[in-house]
Amino acid sequence: MTRTRSTAQERRAELLTAALSEFAIGGLHGTSTEAIARRAGISHAYLFRLFGTKKQLFVACVELCFRRVEATFAAAAAGEGPTARLASMGSAYRELLADRELLLGQMQIYAACSEPDIREVVREGYRRLVAEVGRLSGAGGAALQEFFAMGMLLNVAASIDDPALGDPASW
Repeated sequence: MTRTRSTAQERRAELLTAALSEFAIGGLHGTSTEAIARRAGISHAYLFRLFGTKKQLFVACVELCFRRVEATFAAAAAGEGPTARLASMGSAYRELLADRELLLGQMQIYAACSEPDIREVVREGYRRLVAEVGRLSGAGGAALQEFFAMGMLLNVAASIDDPALGDPASW
């Protein structure tokens, strides 16, 4: 049986998945590149060949998280009018939060914003996400602010495993 070799692009995608899993638990500073390489099944040297630095790998994970959320919102944006589209996207986001690694990865992303270059990437990604939700939904101003405020509340509720916290009916 012959083994098919992965392309560098495929290995990068596999490495990002492994890195997100590790960063979700340990964060930027608490995660070793050795652990990431081990999880990905590659050599430590190859990790650095694919991503020059640990910070570059973390930034790629930041971008991956934002792309997943954007894709979820784009697929869910349906309904008549901004309120219905926001509700549809909100429901899809609640389902996305079941992916605990993605959720904790997002929380680690915000925690890593003490690093100026990480903060800038996260700031740009979040701005892009807000603009995309506005475009997809047709909503603006207070409606967008409320949508994203609820999203952050849902992140906290999911991260501490308290779904009632994210349900205003239970307050």
